[in-house]
Amino acid sequence: MAKTEKLSAVKGMNDILPGESERWEWLEAQVRDLMGRFAYRNVRTPIVEHTQLFVRGIGEVTDIVEKEMYSFEDKLNGERLTLRPEGTASLVRATIENNLLYDGGKRMWYIGPMFRHERPQRGRYRQFHQIGAEALGFAGPDVDAELILLAVSLWKRLGLTQWRLEINSLGQPEERKAHREALIAYLEQHTEVMDEEAKRRMYSNPLRVLDTKNPAMQEMVNAAPKLLDYLGEASLAHFDGLKAILDANGVPWTVNPRLVRGLDYYNLSVFEFVTDLLGSQGTICAGGRYDYLIEQVGGKPAPAVGWALGVERVLELVKELGTDIPAPQLDVYAIVPDAAAMPVVLRTLQQLREAGVRAQMHTAGAEGMGSMKSQFKKADASGARHALIFGGDELAQGQVTVKSLRDGEGRQQLQALAEVAQWAATLQSIA
Repeated sequence: MAKTEKLSAVKGMNDILPGESERWEWLEAQVRDLMGRFAYRNVRTPIVEHTQLFVRGIGEVTDIVEKEMYSFEDKLNGERLTLRPEGTASLVRATIENNLLYDGGKRMWYIGPMFRHERPQRGRYRQFHQIGAEALGFAGPDVDAELILLAVSLWKRLGLTQWRLEINSLGQPEERKAHREALIAYLEQHTEVMDEEAKRRMYSNPLRVLDTKNPAMQEMVNAAPKLLDYLGEASLAHFDGLKAILDANGVPWTVNPRLVRGLDYYNLSVFEFVTDLLGSQGTICAGGRYDYLIEQVGGKPAPAVGWALGVERVLELVKELGTDIPAPQLDVYAIVPDAAAMPVVLRTLQQLREAGVRAQMHTAGAEGMGSMKSQFKKADASGARHALIFGGDELAQGQVTVKSLRDGEGRQQLQALAEVAQWAATLQSIA
């Protein structure tokens, strides 16, 4: 019989296994609690959306839409569908479809996998995970600042200190149009230093030329017309309002006039949290205002602002800085000399679990329950604080032996099975 081929995960789509998954759960718990404190409510959208949502929402002339989306045709009805490459467009679609803004603005957050066909590298994968916070229906810079303060609060919780905040304003469409014309005229005079990608974008999306990482283009890009010089009074006032609130809260910031973001739907405030500890993948959280996206996707005009962070990158940073993450501790490991005791064992462990105790049961292998010595080795390796020994003599008297595994002395005592729930209530005080 031919050997069955071993299957592996799709390149760039990774398993998150025990040992690592606890770090994810820790981060998710911190986020969940913090979002509640800022009055942001959770929303969950489908992984698969109509392709047109992202073409309209993200912009047709973007790397995501042109090169990176996982799109396919539904074999049943011929619809063009796409695995979501980011979360904002989906959240906006859900807001419009479910008429969520009928009674005023909404603060929402999401978490989940996104998909882009990129070259896998540290902190950048084909299936990656984002946490996003979005405030829809609010026009002022106070909400822009609130979202930045939300991210800063998260960094404090996670023990992250080595980051910097870069901010910019993209103004309004008419201001960008005037800047765009000046920028194209400038770029046309410097085509000799531009690479092919920049030449391709020069007319379709010239702002993205400013975001180039090509060293040969840096001097030319630095001297290019700056969008900030084309902003009107209202746009400048909005930007100044944001900076004033950040200053009042002691949040350091730097204006980066080349910060343009990679999606077409942004206007006014844009921002990124950046670290130097992750190499080229230094952006850990990014966002900004997108006041025209809701109308662009088919809803009534309404302002909006939000950010998204890359879970993998944040966890890489947590690991890089050696942040202490509390590991879940097992309270009890059940030692079972005779499989005939299993009904009592399972009943007892169920009572303990319902009382909040973390309990693991020893299970039989191919050769039976195994020796007491081997079971104690497994109990010790599990990290459990106590072993419960369900010996025949103890069970005959309605008791179980409780043995401490972490006090260095191996102290033990008999405990009545009928009182195991009461014992569980005092477990934290038992050495």
